[in-house]
Amino acid sequence: MRRQIEHEIYIKVADFLRSEYPNVIYRFDLAADLKLTIGQAKKHRHLQYYRGYPDLFIAEPVIRMGAPSYNGMYLEIKTEGTRIFRKDGKLVADEHIREQFDMLEDLRARGYYAEFAIGLDDVKNQINKYFAKA
Repeated sequence: MRRQIEHEIYIKVADFLRSEYPNVIYRFDLAADLKLTIGQAKKHRHLQYYRGYPDLFIAEPVIRMGAPSYNGMYLEIKTEGTRIFRKDGKLVADEHIREQFDMLEDLRARGYYAEFAIGLDDVKNQINKYFAKA
């Protein structure tokens, strides 16, 4: 079976959100997929807070009694088989994954649900859990 690229997962996630959560506001960060000119790339880089911004933001706060509450949900989407942690539990050496990990930590500290999601099923499961449908 051919390994799915992240953009294909994004399309399926968008379809899932429109079907299962039609009133939820969400946005994908597609900058990594774009082929920008050098000038556009410089402008884009200048406008960003930090590298490692997550792929998906769901602008829907969740407030629950007796359970974690969140200001919104961020997911960094990875293809099936991507390793974030080594077998010893430490973060992999990949610089980009480390930047993404740091961004997710920062977002968690600000009251957001922020995690890596590996593959389409994990994305759907985390979204359903976030909305307490799992």
